[in-house]
Amino acid sequence: MNGAQSTDMEQSVKALSSSNNLNNVEVSCDEVDEIDLADFKYDYRTGEPALYVGTYAKYNNGDLTGMWISLAQCYDYDEFMRVCYFLHRDEEDPELMFQDSDNIPECWYSECGLDEETFDLIKAYAELDEDEQRAYEAYLDLRCESDITVEDFRENYCGEWNSEEEFAENLIEELGILDEVPEHLRRFFDVSAYSDELFRYDYDYTDGFVFRTT
Repeated sequence: MNGAQSTDMEQSVKALSSSNNLNNVEVSCDEVDEIDLADFKYDYRTGEPALYVGTYAKYNNGDLTGMWISLAQCYDYDEFMRVCYFLHRDEEDPELMFQDSDNIPECWYSECGLDEETFDLIKAYAELDEDEQRAYEAYLDLRCESDITVEDFRENYCGEWNSEEEFAENLIEELGILDEVPEHLRRFFDVSAYSDELFRYDYDYTDGFVFRTT
């Protein structure tokens, strides 16, 4: 987040803290152990993925009471859900409502639910550095799929490049394609045509990132 976004987030956190549907997990409020909610409260300065968790019952009554919960501070999906239900233990059968998100790719955010597979994808995403996160998001958008794992992404990620031709030139050198060609003839090699061929069948270029086709 930039400075303006950080300020907006801080105001949002303060305001809200004072005030696919996949919530059908088998956890009742009566079964939830005592939890220290402070251990799971989101600090926007960390850059961790987080959800603001309220309920539909409260929202429909004009009540925004809830909490920003850091997914990174939850050991696993089950713990995350236990925290959510403990937070809203004043309701007999709370229907969770994820009213806002931060540091979560758009394709994984849903107001009405979060499943275990998506939770695990978000946790893995959070462990990447900033450059890999940008590349991962670009790959998710490119493939129009939300279930691509970090392992799949890394297997097909070929780095960040200024252009398709720059990548092609690097590949030519890396593979030694022109090693057997006399120096005075190399300038006749059509790098642009070679690049076009690469990105017609074998590679994709989006937002400055190169990926192998699958």
